[in-house]
Amino acid sequence: MSVRLYVGNLPKDIESKELETVFSDYGDAVSTKLITDRKTGKCRGFAFVTVQDDDQANQIIEKFNGQDFQGSELKIEKAQPRAKGKDDDAGSTPTGAKRKGGKMRKGGGTSTAESNQPDPRWAQELEKLKELLAAQATNS
Repeated sequence: MSVRLYVGNLPKDIESKELETVFSDYGDAVSTKLITDRKTGKCRGFAFVTVQDDDQANQIIEKFNGQDFQGSELKIEKAQPRAKGKDDDAGSTPTGAKRKGGKMRKGGGTSTAESNQPDPRWAQELEKLKELLAAQATNS
């Protein structure tokens, strides 16, 4: 089963061939997709890499996550499935990723209850913070 990886914090001037070269050690089974801006054609700062299995994905994450690449520290993690109803052309993005500028695309500006929920990866930390703030409020 193939695994899709999110590769973030890429330099804006990177070319698709350069990205392919980085992962060429892992063979032809690895495919890369550089996400570009429709107007300028330049990299939007992230890409997706598809590998054959979890072992290969974990090897790539371990080797490249946090590594310097053309002056930028790469961020690599397993991509989250694309949520239904989202209007985004980039495919899967990690939970909590935001569009630059926070602008919505087509459609109205209504928000759903789901979009107001905290990122589940940070729920415990958020709960601790709420408790600390509540304790400060009662002490004042």
